[in-house]
Amino acid sequence: MYEKHGAEGIYSFALYSDEGAMTVCPSSNTQEVLKEVDEDDEMYYKYEPAEWTYEMEGADKEFNDICTILRTELEKNDEDDEWFQGFQAQLYATCIEVLEKLKNENFFKNIIGKDIFLIFTVSDYEFEKQDLKNIIIRLNDNEYKSEYLDWMETWGN
Repeated sequence: MYEKHGAEGIYSFALYSDEGAMTVCPSSNTQEVLKEVDEDDEMYYKYEPAEWTYEMEGADKEFNDICTILRTELEKNDEDDEWFQGFQAQLYATCIEVLEKLKNENFFKNIIGKDIFLIFTVSDYEFEKQDLKNIIIRLNDNEYKSEYLDWMETWGN
């Protein structure tokens, strides 16, 4: 991602999954892309991974392999709802832990030269507001955290 789009000002990275726990995919966005966004919608496009331009960029094989492993496990246990609930929860927790580890190791800062916004999300699913807030606080120690939390306060208003 950095090799292809680093000059565009990468500011974000997400891992996302789906409610069926069949996928883990990366998503990223750049400051250059944000310049094209209408000012009224800027916060949404800035912080919503579903709207980001670069999905599945880089490490395609590795992420495809992860998705294949997930689907194989799900097929083995497709009739066990209790097993699925635990599997889904563990997958989501693992994605958040991976992002936190990358943050703590300054992975993005070492490559890009600055902290970026990190988030884990699930397509077609909304976390409880407090759970989402906890994810943002856990993954971000930068100006993005306070901006996102301030933006959250406007939801539903």
